[in-house]
Amino acid sequence: MIPETSPKIGQFLSSFARSARPLLLLDYDGTLAPFRLDRFKARPWAGVRDVLKKIQRQGRTRITVVSGRPSGEVAQLLALEPMPEIWGLHGSERLHADGRRELERLPAETQAGLDAVREQLRRDSFGGLFEDKPNAAVMHWRGASPQKAAEIEARTRELFEPLARIQGVTLLQFEAGLELRAGRDKGGAVRAIMEEAFTGSSCAAPVSYLGDDITDESAFIAVNNSSGPHLSALVRRQWRTTAADVWLHPPQELLAFLRQWLEAAETSPLR
Repeated sequence: MIPETSPKIGQFLSSFARSARPLLLLDYDGTLAPFRLDRFKARPWAGVRDVLKKIQRQGRTRITVVSGRPSGEVAQLLALEPMPEIWGLHGSERLHADGRRELERLPAETQAGLDAVREQLRRDSFGGLFEDKPNAAVMHWRGASPQKAAEIEARTRELFEPLARIQGVTLLQFEAGLELRAGRDKGGAVRAIMEEAFTGSSCAAPVSYLGDDITDESAFIAVNNSSGPHLSALVRRQWRTTAADVWLHPPQELLAFLRQWLEAAETSPLR
């Protein structure tokens, strides 16, 4: 069943008038920016950067990006000034607004297993696009023919699945790809962000998470479990089953939501 959108958004945004500084948590690829075969060309949808700048200048919202990419890539592509806080690698890497960077440490066995897989894929990536991350090995097949994509996926699963049995290692499926990774996921990142933001506060601030992929589902669930006003939003052109409260069709409905946020935040108290 497709979530009913407008009433839920209106009810959520109306909570700004009686609440502390709201949290706007955003995925990047597929949410703020369309997918590109060359991921380094994935710039935000037209108009998105401008409205995010206005929300920043307003100073009433805490903006944080939570992405599967390394945080430095997101910072370069998003190109906001000042830079918002970015949790990269699905939450295993934290890039603070002042440039400080934190990265989860992995157990030696886990690190050795990932290193071996990455070395093998550097030699032979099965015709797919191998992405090397500090805490993961990622295989993409976006743009490949259906037959070639099926072949790449099968060979990748054959390599990844035995290692996914190591404690702390997860095999993560996303659109046109697989990721063998360790460390915090997006849900863990969102819980950490909310815990930090709500510490010392008498009530939980409004929080919203916008994402598009299967990897965002844990973040939707984390937001849905917030004790304060909350809204989880699936941002994508095609509907799929989701834990999100509402569905936004990008870029038009995404931009409309961000503009509504900007207007509603005018009534939010500065704290």
